[in-house]
Amino acid sequence: MICRSGNPNLPPHPVVRENMMRLLIVPLALLATPALAAGPFQDTASLDRAVAAFTGRAIGDDGGARSVVDSRLKLASCPMVSLSWRAGNHDAVVVTCTGPEWRIFVPVRATSMAASPPAAAAPTAIAPIKLAAVIKRGDPVTIAAGSPGFSITREGVAMADAAPGSRFLVKVDGTRNPVQAVAIESGRATLPGWLE
Repeated sequence: MICRSGNPNLPPHPVVRENMMRLLIVPLALLATPALAAGPFQDTASLDRAVAAFTGRAIGDDGGARSVVDSRLKLASCPMVSLSWRAGNHDAVVVTCTGPEWRIFVPVRATSMAASPPAAAAPTAIAPIKLAAVIKRGDPVTIAAGSPGFSITREGVAMADAAPGSRFLVKVDGTRNPVQAVAIESGRATLPGWLE
């Protein structure tokens, strides 16, 4: 039981003072907890740069990302992301991390018809030329990518047939998910976005 005198100039009893301190410290600790618990997250600006490099277009341009990746996303930091198109019409870029595992879709602005020159009317339709596959499913494939002063090479097995310039998946030893590659010639491929 706590007894207080009627004099307001006297300091509060030690037990009352301790309870008051608890009432002030607990809310402050709850406010600080999310900031303390936050670990290393993926930099969304670096994802924006990777998507722009992959599409070859700036954010907001036709063929580029519609907008920046939402900076409120709390994705675990990824040492190496892979990028691919979601569908053949290139409506979104899929950004994937295999360790730690996460995946996001970045919508892409459709290219406007006004930007492309009008097609001339042709009396007959010409079928597109289909290139013969230079890589067959099950073939050993060397994936190489690099630039001056940097190169990376991985060996794998093709999971599909591929013509020169087309994308296909390669199963690489030591990885759980296949890697997307672009066929160059028989047994040789590169990563999307890298020129030979």
